[in-house]
Amino acid sequence: MAKAPNEAVADVRRDQMVAAAAQLIAERGFAETRIADVASRVGASPALVIYYFGTKDSLLTEALRWSEREFYASAEAMLRETPAMMTRLETLVTMCIPLIEDGQVPADWGLWFDLWAQAFRNPQVKQDRVLLDEQWRAVISRIVQDGVAAGEIGDVDVEWFTIMWSSLLDGLVVQVALDDPLVTGDRAQRVALDVARKELGIS
Repeated sequence: MAKAPNEAVADVRRDQMVAAAAQLIAERGFAETRIADVASRVGASPALVIYYFGTKDSLLTEALRWSEREFYASAEAMLRETPAMMTRLETLVTMCIPLIEDGQVPADWGLWFDLWAQAFRNPQVKQDRVLLDEQWRAVISRIVQDGVAAGEIGDVDVEWFTIMWSSLLDGLVVQVALDDPLVTGDRAQRVALDVARKELGIS
């Protein structure tokens, strides 16, 4: 059923605010981004931003969800077009840890770092992080489960692998983002795939 005109306008305004928040947080960091800054960028009042999101912490979570839409849309397209499990994992690694040029890290990395920092002390953000990580782990779990079903690998503890490998990827992203001299993007990709092959029994 089509939305009423007022509802459609509200959705557009809300998306504009989320997009502005994602851009501002990526540029300045969460601590240096104010509700008033988001409102100013979209030509709205701070009260309207608070009406839609309630708190700045909620806005951070929604900004990350908005930023991740393209990633998950690309992941779904990749899963439809790529049948082989190992090729899927290789593609997922390049999507998660792209090779960085001129120190330009992906904007969503900064959003994740800020979310982790806020979640450490904020129970609501902590719960939001759980839901976001569940979505991330579900992609990995699906790839491995499909690999087992297709006979590409033997039975494995899918949940254990998913927790271990998603945590490894997150940790590698942090090292690459911080310009660790030993953990380049290329090496991080190779480490992630070597561990996956070993744990899944792929020679």
